[in-house]
Amino acid sequence: MMDVLHWDGTLSAKDFRIGAFAFAQKWESRNLAFPPWSWLPCPKHPWLAPPKEEGYLSLEKICISRPNEEEDIDQISQIDTGEEETCCSGNEDVLDDATLVQSNHHELHYCDFQIVYSSTFRVPVLYFRAYCSDGRPLPLDEIEKELPACSSKELSKKKWTFITQEEHPYLKRPWYKLHPCGTAEWMKLLFLSDNANPKFEVVLELYLLSWFSVVGQVFGLRISFKISD
Repeated sequence: MMDVLHWDGTLSAKDFRIGAFAFAQKWESRNLAFPPWSWLPCPKHPWLAPPKEEGYLSLEKICISRPNEEEDIDQISQIDTGEEETCCSGNEDVLDDATLVQSNHHELHYCDFQIVYSSTFRVPVLYFRAYCSDGRPLPLDEIEKELPACSSKELSKKKWTFITQEEHPYLKRPWYKLHPCGTAEWMKLLFLSDNANPKFEVVLELYLLSWFSVVGQVFGLRISFKISD
């Protein structure tokens, strides 16, 4: 088993699948305000059989809107995640219900999220698309208006290094994504910030939960968790 002290913060495709199922299970059991994440196998090509572990997580039709009051969220694009309420030295975690503020707009907007493994960066990547109630897609400038104020501020500074648009690796349609550059570094810092030096099995179980507790804040999906001794 891998020594966490020498771990570079990345995951193999097999590790990602293990972490994805652990994350989906915790989300479903502790976060009843939202629908569960679904594991979707990758589309099959007639000439190539995908590996058994190849797939991604999907969460669909989540209502998004900017909160009425600015929230004090200052963790969104920071490398130092030591300020997160995170400790990796125990057995069970407590997942607070994430909440999205109800929209005050006449027309509701929705967002689909997908967590996809990047074989290039060897980390999870959050893909998303937003659309109106009639299915019309929202451009990025309209999506920004629905995000927490601190997210919009960060996007205005570094729009195309923070969020990019590209073809979805499996659906072959344009989706936005949070760029994964730097993910491995801050994930390693997050888990090694605790002197307990957790076993790699614990890291796999908590990896996506820890990761989403940071990236989910961009959309007001705030997850906090604490690992008890």
